[in-house]
Amino acid sequence: MDDLFEKSREATQEPDSIDDGDPGEDRIDPRTAAIPLATRMRPRTLEEFAGQEHILGEGKLLRRAVEVDRFSSLIFYGPPGVGKTSLAEIISRQTASRFVNLSGVESNVAEIRKAVEAAGTMRRLHGVSTTLFVDEIHRFNKAQQDVLLPHIERGTVRFIGATTHNPYFYINSPLVSRSQVFQLESLNEEDLIPLGHRALADAARGLGALQVDATEEALAHLAARCDGDARKFLSALELGVLTTPPDTQDRVRFDLQVAEESIQQKTVVYDGDGDAHYDTISAFIKSMRGSDPDAAIYWLAKMLYAGEDIRFIARRIVICASEDVGLADSNALRVAVAAQQAVEFIGMPEAQIPLAHATIYLATAPKSNRAYNAIKEATRDIEQGRTLAVPEHLRTPTRKKLARGSGATEEDTDYKYSHDYEDAFVPQAYLPEGRRYYEPSDHGQEKRIRERLDYWRERFEGGGES
Repeated sequence: MDDLFEKSREATQEPDSIDDGDPGEDRIDPRTAAIPLATRMRPRTLEEFAGQEHILGEGKLLRRAVEVDRFSSLIFYGPPGVGKTSLAEIISRQTASRFVNLSGVESNVAEIRKAVEAAGTMRRLHGVSTTLFVDEIHRFNKAQQDVLLPHIERGTVRFIGATTHNPYFYINSPLVSRSQVFQLESLNEEDLIPLGHRALADAARGLGALQVDATEEALAHLAARCDGDARKFLSALELGVLTTPPDTQDRVRFDLQVAEESIQQKTVVYDGDGDAHYDTISAFIKSMRGSDPDAAIYWLAKMLYAGEDIRFIARRIVICASEDVGLADSNALRVAVAAQQAVEFIGMPEAQIPLAHATIYLATAPKSNRAYNAIKEATRDIEQGRTLAVPEHLRTPTRKKLARGSGATEEDTDYKYSHDYEDAFVPQAYLPEGRRYYEPSDHGQEKRIRERLDYWRERFEGGGES
């Protein structure tokens, strides 16, 4: 099975220059020394694979499907460095299938057709199945994705796609419908630290030949700073070990200081147009709506750290001020708009201050979505019902004369000027039908609005008696 796997990699111009070698040899194979540690340490079996217990644990669907070799098309969706490519290779090994690797960035339709034709030939002549793996499948355009469909349906290839973007938005529906979608999660420290130990102990593929003494504190620091990315974790470990001179006993001391130098800045998984972007802004808005200033500030800090567009954040704050705080505290909209203007005026890094100001104000303000609900209900009536005519007495003077000429009485067309009456209020109809859209809450300033509106409505329903 391994020979078949290796030959297929050569055939697809991805030479496997990693020599498993003899685990007992106290050296690094010179042919693999230039290959990054993260590549050398790719897991070869499901037992070596780190994390993803929710889909690969004992009895889980994907593991069962692989063990009994019963699957046709898979899509792996998750952040970088969580093992999407490695998992595809393991599945190909375990199912005795040729492994053909294409890139959504570099490959074209001609290469797809060539790979599929070769797969068909291998099946006819040798009875060997082919696993066609497409990394960054969301980079393929619609035509490129559609080329795969008939070959997947006929079973010419067993397709595995990998993407960092939500496949339900970025991959064609016909391809998604023919595939099982599995989401891979970011790795945690409990997943990453054992990877570090394994890399430090493996003399053939890892750093075991260098006799490294790594502290748990140092490995934990790397695991926390790489934000669940195994590739980043192993790359930082390799950099720190290879750039640290050995001591007098010819041992490399990998301590916290070395670890801190190996990964200068915290890595944050955040794509400006993908799931991290939408998920984080969603958490930010819901935290303000839920009156949790601490959570709201955290998500704001994450977006700013990752380089999110500050104007985008400011726009969402302005929307939240009216949608979620509303008339319970109308000052929230003024604070939000002022923050938006301040952001445009001063830019980063100081723009984080007015953004934090507005965020905490909105999170701690009383909440009401009654104004938002009112416009939604009125819009729904317009979309679904009969459009109401403007009452005669509210029309322009010229239109009122026309109405009188058609038989309307002066009472029907006489508009009462509110300021001529006590409290600047006079009962008169402003809609031809008695409809209510705005029902104020008892929260914050809106409680006073409700009391005032109840008084006016009582006068209207009582025919004007106070």
